[in-house]
Formats: sequence, C-alpha cells, structure tokens
Amino acid sequence: MSRLSFFAFLSLWSVAALPVAAQVPAPAATDTVRLTLPEAEQRFFQNNLAVLAQQYNVTVAQAQAVQARVIDNPTLYVEQDVLRRRIGRPVVPEGTVGSEAIVTVQQLFSLAGRRRAAGQVAQQNAVVEQYNLQDLLRTLRYQLRSTYYDVFFKQQTLKAYSTEIASLTRTVSLYQTQFEKGNIALKEVIRLRAFLFTLQSERQVIVNDVASDQTDLHVLLRDATGSQFVPLVDQARTRDLSLKGYSEQQLADSALVLRTDLNARRATLEQQNLNLRLQQKLAVPDLAVGYTYDKAGSYINNYNALTLGMAVPIFNRNQGNIQVAKAQIAGSKLLVDQQQLIVQNEVHQAYQLAARNDELFQNTDRDTAPFSRLMVGIEQSYAKRILSVVEYLDFFESYKNNLVQLNTLRANRVRAFEQLNFAVGKPVFRAE
Repeated sequence: MSRLSFFAFLSLWSVAALPVAAQVPAPAATDTVRLTLPEAEQRFFQNNLAVLAQQYNVTVAQAQAVQARVIDNPTLYVEQDVLRRRIGRPVVPEGTVGSEAIVTVQQLFSLAGRRRAAGQVAQQNAVVEQYNLQDLLRTLRYQLRSTYYDVFFKQQTLKAYSTEIASLTRTVSLYQTQFEKGNIALKEVIRLRAFLFTLQSERQVIVNDVASDQTDLHVLLRDATGSQFVPLVDQARTRDLSLKGYSEQQLADSALVLRTDLNARRATLEQQNLNLRLQQKLAVPDLAVGYTYDKAGSYINNYNALTLGMAVPIFNRNQGNIQVAKAQIAGSKLLVDQQQLIVQNEVHQAYQLAARNDELFQNTDRDTAPFSRLMVGIEQSYAKRILSVVEYLDFFESYKNNLVQLNTLRANRVRAFEQLNFAVGKPVFRAE
C-alpha cells in the first residue's frame, strides 16, 4: 500500500470510527419567517434603504425646480452721513439743511423668459431623477424576485438531501453494527460512509449558497432580525408560466415604452433641449430697475431718481455655453439610440433563454414518485444482499442527481422568466 493510500485509509477509518450523529453538526436554532412574494415586495417598497435614499434625490430635484422659478430679491442700499454737518447753500432757496442721506432700491428683471426656461430645465431634471428611481426599483425588484425563487428551489433541494442523508445514515449505522459483529467487511462500511460524507459536503455547499441569498434578502427587505425566510411558492402556478400569447416583437415594443433606463435617457435628451433654450435666453442681459432718494446730496435737497441698468452684449453673448448645449444634445441623441439597441437585444436574449428553458422543462419527465418507490425497493434489496454496495450507491447517486437536476431546471426556468420581466420593464409573467 502506498503512503498516500495508507493515509487515505486512515482518514476514512477515523470517519468510520465516529458515531454517525457526531459527524453531522446540529444546526443552530433559528427563527423562520414564512413569506409570500407579494409580502416580500411590499416590505421591499416600504423599507429598502437604497430606494428611500433615491426618493430624496427626487425631492431635491423638485425643490431645485421650485427654486429656479423664484424671483430675485430687491436690493436696498442706505447711506447716512455720520458727522451730521450742517451745510449752508445761500444760492438755494431752501437754505440750510441737515446732513446727507441716500436710499436706493433696485430690482433685477430677467428678460426673454429666462427664469421660466431655468425652471423648465430644473423640472426636467426632476423627471430624470424620477425615472432613475423607477429604474432602481426595477433592478432591485428583479434581484428580490430572482433571489426569492432561488432560495425556494434551493430549500427544496436541501429537503431532498436531508431525506437521503437521513436514509443513508440509518443504513450506515446498521452496517456499522454488522461490521462490529463481524458480519460484513470494513471496506463496505467505509464505502458507505464516504458516500455519506459526499452527500453532506454537497449539502453544505447549498446551505452556504442559501445563507448568502438570505443575506441578500435581509438587505433588500431591511431586516436585521437574523431570521430565516421560507418562501411560499405555488409550484402549480410556476408550471403554468408560458410564452404563449406573447411574441418577441410584442415584448420588445413594450420594452421600448416601459423601460425606465431608456425613458431616463429620453428625459435627459429633453433636458438638454430645454437647456439649449435657456442658454440662448441667457445671451439677453438682465435689466436692473431702481429708485434713488438723496437728501441734501444733489442740486436740490430731496432728490428722486429712476435708475435703469443693463449689460451691453458686445463680447459675451453666451456663445460658448450655447455650443456646449448643442454638443450635449447630439451626444444625448446617440445615447438614446444606443439604449434602444440595448433594450431590443436584451429582450431578444431573455426571450430566447426563456423559450429554451421552458421547452426543456416541458419535455422533461418531472414525476419523481416512481424514483421514490424504486429507492424503497433498492434499500430493501441491498439490505437482503441482493445488490452489491456499488449497485446500491449507483442507484442512490442517480436518484439524488435526478432530484437536484429537476430543482435546478425549475429554478433556471423561473429565473429566465424573471429575466424576461426585467428586460421588458414590468412583471408580465407572474407565478404568484
């Protein structure tokens, strides 16, 4: 026996020497929460922190739109002679007067509808932020729904593993007893325990995946209780999912209307058009209108005057910002065209993926009852020594693979329909 084989034998022997119950650590007790998908979506909309944060961005943009329309405050200027010297003016009939005081009030008026144009630009920015919020909801809702179904089907797979592990554990315990009585060889017990260890290892990988998915659900639902979510899924309704009645072109046309990321691009293009109008209006200077009162500072004691002021647009006619706005419009048009192409391709890929998974699902025998009845007979035949350990484990492996692959197929099919919903922009196909 080689050195490697010797150590491998010792390793398996150490596993065989342990009681079966000691080889499987007992899971820690954890509260479970049974949750339907509509309940999960409701909690998501109310509690998700990313959604709540994006809602504040919409509020900020709406407040900025209000601020852009606010009229400028008037300017008040007061000047008073602090020495209060008396001034004699013999040539002026009024005679001697007190110290000088000046009061000026000025109001700035925007011409060419500039304030209205600035308000429209800011309001359109609020529309863009609203579409960004809706797209965030679309993305996170897809993550929630796909994770929800992943957890459900992985938990179904774990149930299959638990049933097999429990059955094989009983067999191992029985054959361990027979080995200790000298009725069977050690290699048969080691072979059984090795396969049991393989099942336990495979199950642990799925347990780790479920734990990661549970973490995602807790974050999405803003839940800090540490409880385990148990999705409640009507598998009859998942089986009824179908592409019948929906053509790829029909879904693509819907996506071009519904997709919030595309609508955000279109809203940005409209914002750039409004910004161009604003920049053109900014080329017209503002008009400053004012009133001045001067006591004892002019050729008469009480001087009243109307003031008008305006910048002369000789050098700066805002021509640079106008060119920038035009370039931004051209770039936004290209981005809209690109996003439309992305949407159409995503719908195409998602539709084909859903069609392939659904076809495979419909053409697969999903009745596991014959396998379950067969495994009962296999266990009895092995107990009666009609089957060898190799044949017994081969049937056991085939039964396990059938259940695992069937749950994987179900999960892939539902996930494909959810991906198609995500590509279209709304949940067209629902199983709840």
